[in-house]
Amino acid sequence: MTEEEAKSGARQAGHGRPDGVSVVRPGEGETLVLGATRMRILEDGSRTGHRLAIAESVLAPHTEGPPQHRHARHDEGFYILSGTVRFTVGDEDHDATAGTLVMVPPGAPHTFANPTDRPAVMLSTFTPDLYVQYFRDLQQVLADGRPLTPRDNVDAMSRYATEPATDHT
Repeated sequence: MTEEEAKSGARQAGHGRPDGVSVVRPGEGETLVLGATRMRILEDGSRTGHRLAIAESVLAPHTEGPPQHRHARHDEGFYILSGTVRFTVGDEDHDATAGTLVMVPPGAPHTFANPTDRPAVMLSTFTPDLYVQYFRDLQQVLADGRPLTPRDNVDAMSRYATEPATDHT
């Protein structure tokens, strides 16, 4: 590969920047609407070699999260920017407020919800980026005009090395 080809490839990977750096400004990114949750995908893994994905989620008041589940192949991190998010890990509840980081390793049963009267905003990381497509799949179900059923959710999870955590172990 010539130096010019390498520079051209770097510009394409970085969306025009010769150094490959990605800048996502307010209002940019891919927005998904999943019922009462709005998610903005800031990095879908396409610019990180699929090592990392990052999303910002706004959970409306009294929003229930997904069924408790386990990921087999990726870590998931949640940094609370505002509001309160309740994380359930097995049988334990943890109310996370602004400034709290929750890291969930593969195999750990977890879910989250916003049980309060105020919106909550969190930044999520997925390493590797495997799980971003799950959220796109859920949005597609809703875009097709179908209600999102627990079965739809479990079916989508199963495509991304994730399963329900019904036994909490």
